Amino acid sequence: MKKKPMISVLAAVTVASMVFAACGSAGSGSGSGDAAKSSEKSSATSSAAASASGASDGSSSNTNASKDLSGTVATNGSTSMEEVIGALSEQFMADNPNVTVTYDATGSGTGIESVNNGSCDIGLSSRKLKDEETSKGLTATTVALDGIAIIVNADNPISDLSVDQIASIFKGETANWKDIEGGSDGEISCIGREAGSGTRDGFEDITGTKDACKLTQELTSTGAVIEAVKNSPNAIGYASFSAVAGQDGIKALTVGGVACTEEKIADGSYVIQRPFNLVTKEGAQLSAEAQAFFDFATSKDAADLIKGAGAVPASK
Repeated sequence: MKKKPMISVLAAVTVASMVFAACGSAGSGSGSGDAAKSSEKSSATSSAAASASGASDGSSSNTNASKDLSGTVATNGSTSMEEVIGALSEQFMADNPNVTVTYDATGSGTGIESVNNGSCDIGLSSRKLKDEETSKGLTATTVALDGIAIIVNADNPISDLSVDQIASIFKGETANWKDIEGGSDGEISCIGREAGSGTRDGFEDITGTKDACKLTQELTSTGAVIEAVKNSPNAIGYASFSAVAGQDGIKALTVGGVACTEEKIADGSYVIQRPFNLVTKEGAQLSAEAQAFFDFATSKDAADLIKGAGAVPASK
């Protein structure tokens, strides 16, 4: 508020300078100068008004968006998407305090069916939809790519396996680590996911082991697989890249010499990977809050959050 007088003085000095500069000009020139100054003043006033209006509208729009949205957005599905959906939900709820986003970690298959029967707003699938699912009007929108890391106990001397070797191990054809170059003597324990898991579906599809895996343990979550491998010296398993980062007691193997990293997932050179999808149903209109969450999750604004959660954003 105290700066206004100084601005007025400066404005007066500027106008006076312009008047003196105009003296000695022809009458028509003076008239032209006055018209120009009038035009400039009008233009400046209009610009200032427009800026003020724009700032006001933006503030009002953001405030109203936050105030107008209220209710619950129910998500259901992939356990591998926990970190990603958690990061997106936390930010969305911070921006929209009257909205609650819930997450039921039931697995991709259950999440897909939940959308189909209307028991949740948005399904979470860490695999592609099957033909029988798309025929029901279900649609998958990819928000991220995720590598499926091949993990072993941290003390296992093996550091790299080919896709063929991985398949041979999970089919039970290679049963002892000593049968792999650099491996120690020990019966291999294969840890996998339950039927309906998006991680399992993606792993078996890429390695060609569908309905052929011989698992020592069949577990119902990504976390459970990681813990089982951590606690068994001869275990091997598969888990979401986004969940493996920073875990003690396990290590992710390179596959065909390629590490499971964000860069290698993004450029496709790490071959054991799958999409993270939001699943909706055609003809089933989302609530305003569910649509707003869907739009946010699939926007470029969500990219850093997805990256921070350990996945590779589809929108960059």
